Amino acid sequence: MPDIITERGELFLGSRLKRLAERMQADVSRMSAEAGLPIQPSQYPLLATLDRAGAMTVSALADTLGLSQPAITRTLANLASLGLVDSARAAVDQRQKHVSLTPAGAAALAQARIAVWPRVESAVIQLLAGLNGPLLDQIGAIETRLATRPLHATPGLRLHEFSDDLAKDFHDINAEWIEAMFRLEQTDRDVLLDPRGRIIDPGGTILFVEAAGLGIVGTCALQKTGEATFELTKMGVRESARGRKAGEFLLAAILARAEAMGVEKLYLLTNHRCAAAIHLYEKLGFAHDAEIMHDYGARYARCDVAMRYRPR
Repeated sequence: MPDIITERGELFLGSRLKRLAERMQADVSRMSAEAGLPIQPSQYPLLATLDRAGAMTVSALADTLGLSQPAITRTLANLASLGLVDSARAAVDQRQKHVSLTPAGAAALAQARIAVWPRVESAVIQLLAGLNGPLLDQIGAIETRLATRPLHATPGLRLHEFSDDLAKDFHDINAEWIEAMFRLEQTDRDVLLDPRGRIIDPGGTILFVEAAGLGIVGTCALQKTGEATFELTKMGVRESARGRKAGEFLLAAILARAEAMGVEKLYLLTNHRCAAAIHLYEKLGFAHDAEIMHDYGARYARCDVAMRYRPR
């Protein structure tokens, strides 16, 4: 039978987009399930909005997300049954209820930011790569690509936690970019030769990104330098993975991890020659900070840029 929705593309564009959305959301549901999360794709925007804005009324959520109040109410009921959101009467106007994330909801969203969202973003970047031409042609190309390789089956980027088996990758990836642009300083050697003792054991974390067909291609660390204060450090991506958005993938994941850890002050130290990296830091929420430079900049001789994370 002919596909009437595709055949009459302009007439049935809304139905075609809905079908495409359902296909993509089914893949994201599978990724969530693989991460042990009961959250449906359509519920993530609501959870993320509550996480960013705090408690909100149903009408405010509907306005913010551009959805109907009945749709918001149904979604909230499902999330409440999972224990992810809660509601309470407003102190000023008892007729209104304010909805907020529960601790379980905040924890689930933090896990999704690490285990689900980067994987989805990586798959969608690959799905859309190189598309051009009229809108209906692009939609057709997307449908064909999804039929061939669903989002959940896309061999994209994957995160890995630190293990002693990956200590050599941590050393080699960072030594590669530091020696290409600068020189290894003693503080570099201390950390690169003993990542467990210098970063993991004192309460920090190290993440790695694996690219399909290339293995481990990038790494980044959170090093504890004070009470609830961490330095984002030793972030590097191998030359072989450039162009795959591995750096942005990794940075987004480490920022999500910092939030989950309750980091209150997050900063980084770099050099103006790392222009591409600085642009990425700025894009994801870091701002140049003279106080950080004053307090921590002397750690590296090469440091002439200091930034602090200021989430939007």
